[in-house]
Amino acid sequence: MTTRAGFIALIGEPNAGKSTLLNHMVGAKVSIVTHKVQTTRARIRGVAMEGDSQLVFIDTPGLFKPRRRLDRAMVAAAWGGAADADIIVMMIEAHRGITEGVERILDGLGEIAGDRPVALAINKIDRVKAEVLLSLTETLNEKFNFVKTFMISAEKGYGVDTLRQWLGETLPEGPWLYPEDQIADLPMRMIAAEMTREKLTLRLHQELPYQLTVETENWEERKDGSAKVDQVIYVSRDGHKGIVLGHKGETIKAVSKASREELSEFLGRKVHLFLQVRVRSNWQDEAERYSEMGLDFKDGNG
Repeated sequence: MTTRAGFIALIGEPNAGKSTLLNHMVGAKVSIVTHKVQTTRARIRGVAMEGDSQLVFIDTPGLFKPRRRLDRAMVAAAWGGAADADIIVMMIEAHRGITEGVERILDGLGEIAGDRPVALAINKIDRVKAEVLLSLTETLNEKFNFVKTFMISAEKGYGVDTLRQWLGETLPEGPWLYPEDQIADLPMRMIAAEMTREKLTLRLHQELPYQLTVETENWEERKDGSAKVDQVIYVSRDGHKGIVLGHKGETIKAVSKASREELSEFLGRKVHLFLQVRVRSNWQDEAERYSEMGLDFKDGNG
């Protein structure tokens, strides 16, 4: 049996559908999916099997114009993920077309692609007419020499199997990198923190989600098979703490319940989840917070 294995970087603007595609490929909810942009911070890897090939996905933060230290670290992580990959898949949204952000990514690809195969995945194709898709495909392939173009709907699953099959055939020959039943290489503590952060992001529709982070402070395995999980939500200001707690603690109760249920389902056992909110005005400038998110603090310089 000839086995293949390698890393695949999904890159694109925030909200292009990278997390949705990853979850569809892997068949489990590993990377958080929300309708707000810039929700993926860590380079989360999902592992999928395609025949005798093992596909290891790097779900990079969306590429955008960075303004703050955290933004710069996220963008550096995205390009770092692409530079480490065997195959790069650039995702764009069909209905948004070639934005200024897409142009910037195309320029960056020219610098890092080298001789690696770079594929184009045009997502959300159900939102535009066929002639628009054809024109968009032609223009993008004139701007960059993509080895293949895929028309997909990550949400509905259309075209995803074809893309996964091509990835399986294109990866280099070699032994598998992970045990076959392993879906993510992120520590369970980080996956749990991401789940809670997703619930907060969905619940709080203001700018606040980018002013908070979640850490799993303690994980205790109990004799009855359940797990006790303590998490801390760090916010930048006292006013933010009140927003996260909500009226009479309603918001944090709802977030805790939703996160606990999803984590229990994910692990297949009972979870006791306890959340605390702490104010740390400078958490975005603390190296420890960055390493908890899988980012390099030094990348935020500049």
